[in-house]
Amino acid sequence: MAAIHVGGKLTLLQRKLSNCLLLHAYDELLTKNTHRIDAETLCALSGYTSRDRDTLKAALRALAETTAEWNMLGDNGEEEWGVSSLISYAKLAGGVCEYAYSAPLAAKLFDPSVFSMINMRIQRNFTSGHALALYENCFRFVRTGSTGWWELDVFRRLMGVHDMVYYDDYSKLNAKIIKPSVKEVNAVSDISLVAEVRRESRRAKYIRFLISRNGQETLFDFGDDDAVRKSDAFRRLVQNGIAERLAQRWIAEHGEAYVAEKMDFVEAERRRGRVRKTPTGYLAAAIKGDFKQTAPAPVKSTPVVAEPSEEEIAEIERTAEKARFAAWRQTCLELIDASLEKRSPASRKAVRVRFERQLEDDFELGQFRRYGWHARAVFSKVRDFWSDLIPEGLPEQSD
Repeated sequence: MAAIHVGGKLTLLQRKLSNCLLLHAYDELLTKNTHRIDAETLCALSGYTSRDRDTLKAALRALAETTAEWNMLGDNGEEEWGVSSLISYAKLAGGVCEYAYSAPLAAKLFDPSVFSMINMRIQRNFTSGHALALYENCFRFVRTGSTGWWELDVFRRLMGVHDMVYYDDYSKLNAKIIKPSVKEVNAVSDISLVAEVRRESRRAKYIRFLISRNGQETLFDFGDDDAVRKSDAFRRLVQNGIAERLAQRWIAEHGEAYVAEKMDFVEAERRRGRVRKTPTGYLAAAIKGDFKQTAPAPVKSTPVVAEPSEEEIAEIERTAEKARFAAWRQTCLELIDASLEKRSPASRKAVRVRFERQLEDDFELGQFRRYGWHARAVFSKVRDFWSDLIPEGLPEQSD
């Protein structure tokens, strides 16, 4: 079976961005040379909450430097091998991301017999870049039930660990990459995997994954596609600049009434002057976050303007501050996770040991050993520690 394989040396965020870009461009892959998407919409769809554009630029740069490779039978029955950068170029200007695919790769990506796109909702469940890479490369073969036998060197390249000597040892590769990734794929995705290994001279030489559906829906399970396209919600989404494929997915995932409610909400916010820049990005956030309009106060015969009490104002400010802090903390942790993914297992262990030496008491140490770098009790120390390790540093908390 023909398939496209993408090298695994991408962070979790970069893989999510790549899939979102493809989803947005899919309907026009063969008819347009370039594609445009609002940068805020792209970030919202990828689950990236920071306004830090340097991270977005780094992710786009990584996609341009990553190769997609295919090996298939051509129309004449002869083997066709090809390789292309994942995106041929990208540009950020005026809050818009413009990007393109090479013509040969675009044709392969558009052909469902060669390439299968994944469910964005399922993608959001992944916490490991290796697990998402395994899912992507196995989902391509879901119709055949097996990946076929891969040489272990090919598998290491797909997982992005081919240049790490540590993983030349199959027992370490199995313990640190294969088993945890299979476990996560089976837990959070729409397929189930079983790994099988073939040995030669008692040494592990090949690996394959048996694949079965586990009941969740795929990206293109939109139900009555024609009915969705004729709906008022679909028409309004497209008029607001949302790609047809994304509009279908939102309606299929949330229902026409829910999507229409969020469009009404964004339109009302725009009229109030609260949506200053990109309504499409705000709409994506509203759908994902279930933003709701505040119920209007009951009309009285004698209008009375009720001023909020000092206590109510303080509560509103506390709630807003908590939301800002949560978003800032999540952004910091995503950057820390991305930095960790680039390190070897030995380096990750050394950094962990070094940090543990800075903890002052058994409570902090216990929290860190239980929850790792995401432990809330030691977040301030985690952030200070990683600010010195990450070259570009971590963002400061906004007021």
